Amino acid sequence: MSKYVPPHMRNAGGGDAPPRSSGGSRNFSSAPTSSAFGDRRGGGGGGDSYGDNSRFGGGGGGRGGGGYSSRGPTKNEYGFYGSLREDPRAEQRIFGEAKSTTGINFDNYDDIPVETSGMDIPEGINTFEEANIHPRLMRTIERSSFTRPTPVQKYSMPIGLAGRDMMACAQTGSGKTGGFLFPTISMMLSNGPIELETFGGRKTFPTALILAPTRELASQIYDEAIKFCYCTGIQPVCVYGGANVGTQLRELERGCDLLVATPGRLTDLIERGRIGLAGINFLVLDEADRMLDMGFEPQIRRIVEQEDMPRDRQTFMFSATFPKEIQRLASDFLDNYVFLTVGRVGSAASDITQTVEYVEGPDKTPFLIRFLNTIEAGLVLVFVETKRSADSLEHTLSVEGFPTTSIHGDRSQWEREEALQSFRSGRTPILVATDVAARGLDISNVLYVINYDMPGNIDDYVHRIGRTGRAGNTGTAISLINERNANIARELYDLLSENGQPVPDFLVSLGTYRGGGKGRRGGGGGSKFGGRDYRQGGGGGRDRQTGGHGNTSYGGGGGGGGGGGSRSDAW
Repeated sequence: MSKYVPPHMRNAGGGDAPPRSSGGSRNFSSAPTSSAFGDRRGGGGGGDSYGDNSRFGGGGGGRGGGGYSSRGPTKNEYGFYGSLREDPRAEQRIFGEAKSTTGINFDNYDDIPVETSGMDIPEGINTFEEANIHPRLMRTIERSSFTRPTPVQKYSMPIGLAGRDMMACAQTGSGKTGGFLFPTISMMLSNGPIELETFGGRKTFPTALILAPTRELASQIYDEAIKFCYCTGIQPVCVYGGANVGTQLRELERGCDLLVATPGRLTDLIERGRIGLAGINFLVLDEADRMLDMGFEPQIRRIVEQEDMPRDRQTFMFSATFPKEIQRLASDFLDNYVFLTVGRVGSAASDITQTVEYVEGPDKTPFLIRFLNTIEAGLVLVFVETKRSADSLEHTLSVEGFPTTSIHGDRSQWEREEALQSFRSGRTPILVATDVAARGLDISNVLYVINYDMPGNIDDYVHRIGRTGRAGNTGTAISLINERNANIARELYDLLSENGQPVPDFLVSLGTYRGGGKGRRGGGGGSKFGGRDYRQGGGGGRDRQTGGHGNTSYGGGGGGGGGGGSRSDAW
């Protein structure tokens, strides 16, 4: 009789990695996600095996990563579950193309203003070396060919590494993901996990939790976490709705240090008794305003306030927009936090050329077809209002000979992943999407965003067009507007004027722009920041464009909640 081999050991032999089952493959920008960690997001078919470097191929202790015993996953020498060993093949797959990416045009960031408010604010930094991040993370950043931090990272790293809570607003495509991953991973490596008496069982206790509103955004955060956790010993796992929960449970059982999750699936796994939050040292809410504004507040309050999550954790909230009413709500989860604003809150990147065209409903499709005929290369993202419109427009464009795919809420997780992969690869260079894709998608070579149907508010407009012009690169946004969109015309006028974009006469004549008034939702029209720390009461926190590396301090406006002062810098 052959010797019994446990399921987790059956693919542990040396040699090439076995093929992964379908449904879980996804690339982030140009960096593939296969690694020595395996693909630990819930939609795939389990972790890859890389010979002796496999997490399941033995080799605990020493410099090896955690293995798996009959009593559950084992930890490495630092108390985490991830691998510490280098794997040349995995490294090539994660970082190989990073050395030849189009990269960030840092020169475009030099004049971006920065404002911080709160008590005892740490000074910003100019280089990664100044931040004194953990050496293992520093080696990973160097592998990623990141030469210097973006403006949001220049401030978020020292704030995070000082142990402070943070609410950060930064323009879309400005490096927000690194802005919270870098301090989180570095602090995890420096402090180690919380020691818990778990008494066996199958419940997982991660050290860091990152919440995101959509599965697409959660998956992309996870892809970046794989990159920056490489060889650090930290094991990331991703769980979200629409994927096989059994697969996700098996991934959690293999060990999880950094958990990326959507609120609904996390709540489900907590109720199943498979995830505990007692070990959470770091909580991150990405696109926090979106989660609190789209009905997730009860779930988030339960996760943060009613479970066993420690109150002395460190909490970060990041988004491109933070209206004042959402700030008040979000502040319930933060303690003595620093409010960080990079560029104008809710402003679109200056690298995006914005064009507005007046087009009546029946003329939109002919207009779009004429425009597509002028494009020679690049990816085109088209936003529509309804799921039905997405299917209809995809069909029409395909019949006209344009390779097109679509994503919306009625498509299965597999269909959405397949559509995104087809779009990324250029096989179908036109993607029709509802707002399910407006936030979180980070796809290189998206040169055009078309607002076939305008969104209902200016914040969603900002997030939509932010899918192009990413990280200092350029892009074009074209919006088709008519009388049905009069509600957004005034705020759109303000935004275009502020960014030095051409403003068509018909936008004024729509009748909603009268001049004066309060401007944008949660903002103070006319300021390059468009909104400030609500604790300032609207009166404090001046800013100054200093140029270069100057720091200027001002007395803040007070207004309760610890809004003691404000500093504004321009890099």
